[in-house]
Amino acid sequence: MLKTKKGFLLRHLGDEAMVVAIGEASKSFNGMIRLNETGAFYWKELEQGATPEELVAKTLERYEGVDAETARRDVQAFLESIEVALESDGADH
Repeated sequence: MLKTKKGFLLRHLGDEAMVVAIGEASKSFNGMIRLNETGAFYWKELEQGATPEELVAKTLERYEGVDAETARRDVQAFLESIEVALESDGADH
């Protein structure tokens, strides 16, 4: 299971979504992670503890015409891009 780390928050500024670190998290990460619409969708799912396979399934439900292999690749790339903001038990990542 993956989950967002405490202190990393999704914020919207106009049409843009970004993740920022606050409190203790800002001591190890000073910056922001910009997210597109899909990234913000994934982030919200991760806040609930979604697994990578659940993200793939939700991608297939949400985006017509996306095949499973493309969804897996996209989810993996997203997870790698936000790795600094994730907690993992090691089983699914």
